[in-house]
Amino acid sequence: MLLKEMKLPFANKIKVYAFVGPSGTGKSYRAQMVASEKDINFIIDDGLLIKDNEVIAGESAKKAPTKVGTVKHALFYEDEEKEKIVKALKKYKPSSILILGTSDGMVKKIAANLGLPEISEITYITDVATKEEMETARKIRVTEGKHVIPVPTFEIKKDFSGYLLDPLQIFKSKGSGKKPYISEKSIIRPTFSYMGKFTISDLVFRQILEYLASQTPSIYKILKTRVENYGEGVKLYMEVTVYYGFNVLEGINKLKKQSREEIEKLTAMNVVELQVVAKNIYVPEDR
Repeated sequence: MLLKEMKLPFANKIKVYAFVGPSGTGKSYRAQMVASEKDINFIIDDGLLIKDNEVIAGESAKKAPTKVGTVKHALFYEDEEKEKIVKALKKYKPSSILILGTSDGMVKKIAANLGLPEISEITYITDVATKEEMETARKIRVTEGKHVIPVPTFEIKKDFSGYLLDPLQIFKSKGSGKKPYISEKSIIRPTFSYMGKFTISDLVFRQILEYLASQTPSIYKILKTRVENYGEGVKLYMEVTVYYGFNVLEGINKLKKQSREEIEKLTAMNVVELQVVAKNIYVPEDR
């Protein structure tokens, strides 16, 4: 379904700002700093509507399988994508908003597609970053395929299960008498990265589970594991033998908790579902 023309009923009450710079020069990294300096609480970046470090609508354009798909998504080309943002704007009624884009034309197109007023002020990446800083950001983008999304990792993790996800905390003083700029950002590697798709063998999950089972006193051994990999994460199933004399429920719950924590930490994959079933009881000879 293609884009329909529309206008927000309260659009004339919104002041629209833009933050523009070439891809990979550090816009998303500095977005909240720019917004904070202008007392803006709402940001539109790569298909997301962000309010004070929280994603309130949209889906990241960086999930798209191709670079072209990413651009279309970021422009809210499809009605379904656009309507999610418009609905949230109607709900929150922001007085101001910051739109990120790679060119003047892109940010103006985004504003028009969402029924927002014309952009009143544009800040360019060259206004807030040195040439050296932009070159460093670009080098990281090209050599490591890393992108920044200006929200905490827990906010965006569900959208990027299976891709590089690291938190990045920023603290900057804005001068005497002004509040400091504090935020957490997510470093991700998008689906369309030329470095290739990030995949994890089922054997890796099994080895992690077997190691954790060996460190759990009430678990004798794992009999069977099943790993199902979905776009949003993994589903894990285990059958175990437990030691006689231990609290079975307590032992299984401990293994489940440790397994979920370690797999999400070591692989960056969400554990959508985790089942552990006690199939046998092992009785040592001295019992």
